[in-house]
Amino acid sequence: MVRLNKIYTKTGDAGTTGLGTGQRVRKDDLRIIAYGTVDETNATLGVVRQHLSGHPGLDAKILRIQNDLFDLGADLCVPDRGEKLEYEPLRITEGQVTRLEAEIDEMNSELKPLKSFILPGGSPASVAFHVARTVSRRAERDMVALAGAENEPVSAAALKYINRLSDYLFVAGRYVNDRGKSDVLWVPGQNR
Repeated sequence: MVRLNKIYTKTGDAGTTGLGTGQRVRKDDLRIIAYGTVDETNATLGVVRQHLSGHPGLDAKILRIQNDLFDLGADLCVPDRGEKLEYEPLRITEGQVTRLEAEIDEMNSELKPLKSFILPGGSPASVAFHVARTVSRRAERDMVALAGAENEPVSAAALKYINRLSDYLFVAGRYVNDRGKSDVLWVPGQNR
């Protein structure tokens, strides 16, 4: 599926890049921005994983999510405009969304309900999850902007996936904070 014989091709030197369809677009195209921010989300999860030595089960789940994010990038780089392609493009599925929901529910069942917003803090793993969460929210905003542009389809499953992912990362940030016991709570107006 992927063959990388040479890392630099010089084809992007004029500020364009190729979509999975072969179409050339500017590197600041909304579609490139969207899957670039998905890639950035993936990189932040690599940082998260450096802090999960005490959570091997969660680490394996984050590794799977990193793979899903490459699937999402592949989905976004081949827009479904109803054209016949020579291959079946990779698409995010409802099953991937459902799996995130099940894992959110599983982690959340071990947490006490929140009575305040939380601040990014506590353990290094939790802080890293919150950074990843904010980047994933930006990826979602970029994908929504893309979906709102004319003739720039984004699948419903892809939009659901990126929305659930930020929820997942929020709950995971609490989960690694000693099941929420080390959460840092926001105190409204504390410094007035």
